[in-house]
Amino acid sequence: MGYTNAAEVLPDDLLKEIQRYVDGNLLYIPESDRRAWGTGTDSRDYFKERNREILEKYEGGSTLKELSERYGLACSTVRKIIYQKE
Repeated sequence: MGYTNAAEVLPDDLLKEIQRYVDGNLLYIPESDRRAWGTGTDSRDYFKERNREILEKYEGGSTLKELSERYGLACSTVRKIIYQKE
């Protein structure tokens, strides 16, 4: 991914306003029509189902360590999945 010098494409007043926030730093501006993560593949559904299974197994008595080993995740990640708000 290349970059474009903002001074070459933005009006001066907009450039000065942006410089107030990120003067001298690189700034990534995503595409305006970008789709949400996982919408172009089955990833979102896969992880949602996996996380549901993890929560179900935890509520059924599995420990964090058992779930961590079974799903190849860190215990802290399993904990986040279990305690996340829906």
